Amino acid sequence: MIAGVDEAGRGPLAGPVVAAAVVLCPEGIAGLDDSKKLPPARRAALEAAIKARCQWAIGVVEPAEIDRINIFAATMQAMTLAVAALAVELGEVLIDGNLTPAGRVPAWRWPARAIVGGDALEPAISAASIIAKEARDRMMHAACARWPAYGFSRHKGYGTPEHLAALAAHGPSPIHRMSFAPCAQASLRL
Repeated sequence: MIAGVDEAGRGPLAGPVVAAAVVLCPEGIAGLDDSKKLPPARRAALEAAIKARCQWAIGVVEPAEIDRINIFAATMQAMTLAVAALAVELGEVLIDGNLTPAGRVPAWRWPARAIVGGDALEPAISAASIIAKEARDRMMHAACARWPAYGFSRHKGYGTPEHLAALAAHGPSPIHRMSFAPCAQASLRL
């Protein structure tokens, strides 16, 4: 069995980093692509199809842990958590990007291959990119309900002008990544 892995949320100033691992069903899923290239309605429909017909799991690393170990290590940890949660014997794990958790996360135990641009090239990675993005987007919508002043449902924690203005006006929320410069600087201004 081959699993595809991708992450969502490496660059934002707030919220978790989320990785997904997907083992595609034998018949595959038509229309898979990099989640960033898909319109929201199509992405949601594909997410439902993937969840109904494939094996999938997610791994989440929260902002406090991101701050403690750094975003790269947190991303590798989220990928490891996602693959481990599949609880199946894997022959290979295909990972979007140029590095894998192998040798970087002690719990990583699967043969892995990094593929630059894999979210647009390998269907299992495309499926993982969709699952990860949709899961993280839902988390950021929930965060917006809890901390509405930041507009998380609109920018998902990325450093948009709207988000930076809210950060300057209100200071960091409990889900801001304090190891990221704009968050640290905002906390100093208050």
